[in-house]
Amino acid sequence: MAAEAEAVAVEKPRPQDTTKDRVWREVVSWFWVILAFLFIEGTLVQARVIPSGSMENTVLIGDHLIVSRIGYDAGIPFTNVHVPLWRNPKRQQIIVFRAPLPQEGNPDFIKRVIGLPGDTLEIKKGVVYVGGQALAEPYREEPPNPNEFRGPWQVPAGEYFMMGDNRENSYDSRYWGFVPRENIIGTPVMIYMSIDAPEEVWDPGHVGERFATYLSVFIHPSEVRWKRLFHLF
Repeated sequence: MAAEAEAVAVEKPRPQDTTKDRVWREVVSWFWVILAFLFIEGTLVQARVIPSGSMENTVLIGDHLIVSRIGYDAGIPFTNVHVPLWRNPKRQQIIVFRAPLPQEGNPDFIKRVIGLPGDTLEIKKGVVYVGGQALAEPYREEPPNPNEFRGPWQVPAGEYFMMGDNRENSYDSRYWGFVPRENIIGTPVMIYMSIDAPEEVWDPGHVGERFATYLSVFIHPSEVRWKRLFHLF
C-alpha cells in the first residue's frame, strides 16, 4: 500500500512546449519590449545628436543628448501624431522643437527661447531687447554684431521666438518667424556622448558615415570629448 501511495504521489511529467508555444512566447515578449520603447520614446525621453553649430559653444556638433519630453509633449514615434502637455518653456531655456518649415519637412531644431508670448523684441547692434530692456546673454561666445538691426517683433499668444547661441551661424526665428507651442518637443537634460567628427556625418541619411564614426572611436578614443560626457543642462 505504501508503495502504491508513493507512486500516486509522483507528479506526472509536464508536456513539453511545442514550437508554436515557444514562438508565441517570443512574439509576446517582443510586443512588450516594443510597447515599452514606444511609450518611453513618445512620452518620456528621446536621444538626439547635434548636426550643426548653431548652438555653439553651449552644444557642439556631435553632442549626443538625452531630451526630456515629460510635461511638454506626447506622441506616437515615427508619426506626426502628438499632443502638447502642460509645461511651457521659460525664457533662455534650451528647447527641441519642430521648426515651422513645411517646405523642408518641419525638421527638428534645437535653439534657445528668447521671446515669450506677448513679448516685444528688437535687435539693435546685435543686442536683444525685450520690452525695451537689453537681455543679458552670458552664454554667447562671440560679441554682438554691431551691424545687426532687426525687428521689432510682437510675439503672438501661444508662440515663441527662438534663437541660436551662435548668432552668426543660426537659422532661427529671425528668418522664419515664431514657433507655435504645439511644435515644442522637450528640453535637453544631459550629454551622454560627444564625438568630434565632421558636420556631414550627423546629417540625416548618412548612416554609413555615422556607423564608421562610431567604430573609429574604438580605434581613436581621443575623438570622444570626454570632458563633455554626462554634462547636465
